[in-house]
Amino acid sequence: MYLTHNSQLKIHNSKMFSTTEITSSEILSDNPIHQRLFSAYVHAGEFVGGNLLEIGCGVGRGLSILLEKSAQYTAIDKNEALITDLTSKFPKGKFISQNIPPLTNLPDNFFDFVVTFQVIEHIEDDKLFLKEIHRVLKKGGKAIITTPNIKLSLTRNPWHTREYTATELKNLVLESFESVETKGISGSEQVMTYHEQNRKAVAKYKKLDIFNLEKHLPRQILAIPYDILNRFNRKKLAQASGIAAEITDKDYLLGNEVENCLDFFYIATK
Repeated sequence: MYLTHNSQLKIHNSKMFSTTEITSSEILSDNPIHQRLFSAYVHAGEFVGGNLLEIGCGVGRGLSILLEKSAQYTAIDKNEALITDLTSKFPKGKFISQNIPPLTNLPDNFFDFVVTFQVIEHIEDDKLFLKEIHRVLKKGGKAIITTPNIKLSLTRNPWHTREYTATELKNLVLESFESVETKGISGSEQVMTYHEQNRKAVAKYKKLDIFNLEKHLPRQILAIPYDILNRFNRKKLAQASGIAAEITDKDYLLGNEVENCLDFFYIATK
């Protein structure tokens, strides 16, 4: 089994909620992306504590780590079914179903930490999103924000409103926060081998797009063929190579490299 971290929970009923954007811990072909997402929680566990808010908790991928590290854990997600599922299983946490921004009914200067992993790229008003995170943090509180590095994205993702360069994200965060420490999550040799295999496979599909629909279709329409082809491609890669099953969260490394990392890991201080 490819769930290796001893703090990791099995994601309950994750197949119920699984698309290629909501990756599953139980689908072998999703494993490289699942471990990439989970690694952010592992790294965040070295920083967080106190009264903690997670925005966009999803299926509860790293909930075990954040519950262990925080004195009080609150989570927000727009998916009511997910929130209902997590509420019934984890009474120690507080779970809120809400579309954001704004962060409705959350008080000013209340949280020691806010974590939001792979969320900001989905938000229409990213400036308000960051202002709201700043508002609910205590003075000196910190926000940990992850999002994909557009330089390493293989194709347009219709689930994302936008993606950022390292400088774009830093400047955006600094509009709301006093300071930001810029870090990135990069892949091991094994991860980057898989990434290259994926890049070549995606390039073949893109050659078939003679009308350049990838760039011109509305996001809501593009999401349908994108999800079908993405799922097919992940399964094909998993069958062709054993790499997909071998990757763990330890293959995703936190460091100071941001220009060529897979995901930004920015720590903003109020």
